[in-house]
Order: sequence, then C-alpha cells, then structure tokens
Amino acid sequence: MNIHEKYIKRCIDIGKNGLGTTAPNPMVGCVIVHDHKIIGEGYTSPYGGAHAEVNAINSVKNLALLSSATLYVTLEPCSHFGKTPPCADAIIKYHIPKVVIGTIDTHSKVGGKGVEKLKFSGCDVIVGVLEDEVKLHHKRFFTFHNKKRPYIILKWAETADGFIAPQTKSEKKPVWITNPISRQLVHKWRAEEHAILVGTNTVLEDNPSLTVRDWTGKNPTRVVLDKQLRIPKDLSIYDNQAHTIIISDKESAEVVQTGNTVFKHINWNLKNTIAQQICDVLFDNDINSVIIEGGCQTLQTFINEGLWDEARVFTGPTTFGSGTKAPQCMGKLLSEETILDDNLKIFVND
Repeated sequence: MNIHEKYIKRCIDIGKNGLGTTAPNPMVGCVIVHDHKIIGEGYTSPYGGAHAEVNAINSVKNLALLSSATLYVTLEPCSHFGKTPPCADAIIKYHIPKVVIGTIDTHSKVGGKGVEKLKFSGCDVIVGVLEDEVKLHHKRFFTFHNKKRPYIILKWAETADGFIAPQTKSEKKPVWITNPISRQLVHKWRAEEHAILVGTNTVLEDNPSLTVRDWTGKNPTRVVLDKQLRIPKDLSIYDNQAHTIIISDKESAEVVQTGNTVFKHINWNLKNTIAQQICDVLFDNDINSVIIEGGCQTLQTFINEGLWDEARVFTGPTTFGSGTKAPQCMGKLLSEETILDDNLKIFVND
C-alpha cells in the first residue's frame, strides 16, 4: 500500500461515521496531511450540515499549514451550491496545493466539475486511488444516481426447515425466529439505512413499529405497500413516530398527506413492473437506500424483477413444520457468520 492509498483508506474508515445520517448525501471522509502527519480529519455531517472537506479544514489548528498540505477525500469535492457552499471553493480559499481523490462524483451537478475547478485554480489533483474500495463504500450514493433507484437490501429470517412465518398464530405480533442479538443487529441496520419497506400482510399480522428501538439512531422512513388502503389507522405505522410513505392504487381525494404520512400511487395492474414502480416512487422522494423486510410476496416481487443489491438472510434453529415458505433468492454468497445459535448469510446480486 502506497502513501496515497494509506490516507484514502483512512478517509473510508472515518467516512463510515456518517452511515445513517448523511442520506441522501454520500458519507464522505477526508483527511489533511502535512509533512507526513495528519493535521485534520472530517466526515460528512448529518444531512444539511457541513461536508467532509469543510469539517476537516475546520479541525486544523494551524490554518497556515494548509498552504503546504495535501487533502485526501473519498469523493470528488462538490462544485455547486446546495444546502452548503461548494467544497471546492473552500479548498481553493485556503490554497491547499494538492488534492487526492478516491473517485469522481457521478452526480450530474458535479461529474468532474469539482476537479476541473481545482485544476483551474492551480491545484495538483490526483484521481482514482483505491477506486474500487471507494465505490463500494459509496454504493448507496452511486446506485441512487447511476441506476435511479435506492440501494436495495432484502432481509428476512427463516426457520431451519425454510419457513418465514407459521401457518397460524394467536396474536398480532411477530413470531421470533432469531435470538435477541440478531434482532438487535437488525435494529442497527435500520439506523444505517434511509428507509424500511414492508407489505400489507406484514402490517396486518404483526402490527410492527418499523422504528429503531434496540439501537441508537434515527428512525428510517417507513414505506408500506397497501394496495387497497386496508390497514386500519390505529396501527403503529400511523403513529407519526417516523416519516411514512403509503403506496396504494388509489388516486382519489382521500389520498392526501396526513400528519407525518404521505400517500403515493402506482399502477398495480402492471404486474411485472411493481418493484420498478416502487423504486421510482422512492427515487422521486430522494430515498437512497431501503431495507425490505417482507413478507414473502413483497420480497419475491423484488427478487423476480432483479431489483436488489444485497440479501441478508438469518436462519434460526426453530422449526415450524408448515407455514409461509421463505423467498427463493439466487445470488453470490458474500459472507457467512454465526450469531449465537443463528446463522447469517449475506448475498449480493451479481
């Protein structure tokens, strides 16, 4: 690993601190090096706040050193005004002479313009250091802008005999297949992603909150598929604890925003495009990642249309004997681990 790779790797590591808070912005990491020593570090603030480069510059105690320092950053500095001024302007302002970038920002508002601006100011710019690792780090951001849909994570738990739900149950609450540690991990995942999506039957049968409870973090946007608007208003998804999007086939006047809930419409008669239409709704609402937690029909819809990026599948020691069979997912096994008596496999769609 050369010196540039060393510092870009550090940028990736600190950029992860923004996971779950920066969306729809990317979780950028930045370090500033002077005379082989890191003099400043920063990562992207929660959405609406300062970007990584500005936070890194602001962390430098002796600003005079910036004029002979090198700035490392995972993603091309922005060159346009959004909720904050352009990061490229901040770099130019402090006369930082050299910038090393992991990869170009493919966002239409940037797309090389930041590099061009820096070079025009006389800055020495290097692009493409650890590019594959950086693109993986920014997978949510790149999927959103390049594929015009959120990064999609499928998640379910199945029994040792391949069921995700029993044939019958006596109460409107989940029947747990996994252990408490695995369930805590799921809440950590919820805090890391922009949205969580379930179908009508999951809400009617389990009355889930779809919020973060066993972990510290912000609640994801709740996305609920309710074709005929059958879900009663006294269930938890209408409790205003989190921003909620209800997707139905209704276009009538009753389908308006109520409190923290908005209603969106898709054409459910176009059977082979349901998942794509849902993705279009999420893209239009700036959702750059989503965990799909089921049930089986909802998960299988995305699998059948090939619209998924990861599948995180728990297998618990419980058996049901009968019930709802787990989805059939074909993908490349990325990793496998044991969590007490549960098994967790993560697949990627290749």
